[in-house]
Amino acid sequence: MNKPDFSKLKALYINCTLKRSPEKSHTKVLMDVSADIMKNEGVDVEHIRFIDHDVATGVQPDMTEHGWDTDAWNDIYKKVDAADILIIGTPIWLGEKSSQAQLLIERLYSMSGLTNDKGQYKFYGKVGGTIITGNEDGIKHCAMGILYSMQHVGYSIPPQADAGWIGEAGPGPSYGDDGQVGLDNDFTKRNTTFMTYNLMHLAKMLKENGGYSTYGNSKEEWNNGNKWAFNNPEYR
Repeated sequence: MNKPDFSKLKALYINCTLKRSPEKSHTKVLMDVSADIMKNEGVDVEHIRFIDHDVATGVQPDMTEHGWDTDAWNDIYKKVDAADILIIGTPIWLGEKSSQAQLLIERLYSMSGLTNDKGQYKFYGKVGGTIITGNEDGIKHCAMGILYSMQHVGYSIPPQADAGWIGEAGPGPSYGDDGQVGLDNDFTKRNTTFMTYNLMHLAKMLKENGGYSTYGNSKEEWNNGNKWAFNNPEYR
């Protein structure tokens, strides 16, 4: 089996914990497992803790044009735009992704009407996944919402693009407490590994093929009157 070369890929991990730095984030402990795999495969990896940045609420690209004094989103978006892979990490609170994760998704949505240099929606050709931790049920529920939102704005989602860990229901140790909790969970280790490699495999295929063909999916072409099958009178 030939070992793939992932060294031309960039990955961005955005941690949507509710804790500001330098407070420990259990979600980051699991995100680091995935990030270390990517680093070992030569991927250029960067981390952002979303709550450390003064990101405005809203669904416009620059919320300073809509009443906000400051908006750190544009600086973060430059990193999002440069990355081939985006991994959203979140804790579970009340069975849901964090408010920071929802804010991030809304800001991704604010850019989704932009187009790439092929006239397609901006996030075409980029790959997305999610990592989730908590002390209560909800990994699959949170993953469904996050991954749906990512594909809706244009991200490609590979097989098994989510991984997570939850402890016993109710108060108790969180992932990585005492440097031990959850780290030996084979199910989590396997899912995190498969997710990470599937993200890299899909991103590599898309990057090497220049993303998606513009046939049938270019906003620019559609606006210019090329409606593919709908050019046929029977579909009008």
